[in-house]
Amino acid sequence: MTTTPRTRLSPEQRREQLLDLGVRLLAHRSLEELSIDLLAEEAGISRGLLYHYFGSKQAFHEAVVRRAADDLIAQTAPPADGEPLVRMMAAVTAYVDYVIANHEGYVSLVKAAAGGNESLRAIYEESRAALNDRLFRQEGQGEILPDTPASRLVVRGWSAMAEELVLSWIDEPRGVSRDQLLEIVAISLPAVIGIIPEG
Repeated sequence: MTTTPRTRLSPEQRREQLLDLGVRLLAHRSLEELSIDLLAEEAGISRGLLYHYFGSKQAFHEAVVRRAADDLIAQTAPPADGEPLVRMMAAVTAYVDYVIANHEGYVSLVKAAAGGNESLRAIYEESRAALNDRLFRQEGQGEILPDTPASRLVVRGWSAMAEELVLSWIDEPRGVSRDQLLEIVAISLPAVIGIIPEG
């Protein structure tokens, strides 16, 4: 009987593996439920080894949230080709589906950002800014929206509204289908941009 030799991971590879596991667990648990003990049990390693890689529970939470935010940005990237509004709709669809699939973790990030944790708030604000920036800068494709202070302000408000719409719909759909939700989120952006006075 032969056994497959175990591959020894470098410290960086092991840390990346633990972060990936943390993000998967966070999809269906709140940040408070994502404990060192749980991750150690799931990964089959000791608590001490986790502390070796992350230092503290707070540092572990911040690292997992940072990875989850990076995943959100990567998974909601609009396609490189196509009309600007079609690309925006693809990004909106990916965002809605990401929040549905990672609901508990996403809600935890929103609550942590609102709850005064400065590190998590910074991660939340950076990810929201990255998502909003896509509406102004499209590599090689031109802008979807004019990049002005007024439109930046309106887009920031719209993204907060879109987030609340999606989270409220997940909690209680009230007969609204996913496709209807997507249409509401997508159509509301040009509608609110349209209220900006010219000049």
